[in-house]
Amino acid sequence: MTDPFLAPDPRLEGDPRTLERPGLPGHLVAQAPLPTDAMWMARALERAREAAVVGEVPVGAVVVAVEPSEADPSRGDSAHAVTRRGRLIAEGRNRTRQDSDPTAHAEIVALRAAGRRLGRSRLPGTTLYVTLEPCAQCAGAAVLARVDRVVYGAADPKAGMAGSLGNLLQDPRLNHRVHVTPGVLAHEAGTLLTDFFRARRL
Repeated sequence: MTDPFLAPDPRLEGDPRTLERPGLPGHLVAQAPLPTDAMWMARALERAREAAVVGEVPVGAVVVAVEPSEADPSRGDSAHAVTRRGRLIAEGRNRTRQDSDPTAHAEIVALRAAGRRLGRSRLPGTTLYVTLEPCAQCAGAAVLARVDRVVYGAADPKAGMAGSLGNLLQDPRLNHRVHVTPGVLAHEAGTLLTDFFRARRL
């Protein structure tokens, strides 16, 4: 019998990458970055640096509403070209120590703020940018929020549930699948985390 976790989902487009890791198979259908992804990830990195300043693990997140915009012939766009522009909805950073709240990861903080701003619990038409691969809690929250895409920076081989340990974002047994773009500004995000933990060991 075929493991449903490995079955391709026809609703997801991209290049399938089967990650060879022990335990749960991490089947990831990854999408290539969009032109604006690095800009939004840079903003998430700003929030991550703010977290480091106050002694929180440096992870930042932003929620962006993505809307297609028509081609502009004056810019030399073809008649069929469609660009994607974004509107910032909310942002957050790790606050677990500040708030004495083990659930206050950057993604949760940003998703809660986005829900409050939009006045609803589901966030279709949005992209969640986060500097570190989401854990089980945050991947689950993205599924429950019905976000369209998750774009992350550094992979998390110890806790990541967007391809490293498993893949909650695209599990065919759940009622929503999320498009995933990994590795955007991964070096910057990873260096920020490495420097933070190295400083704490000194």
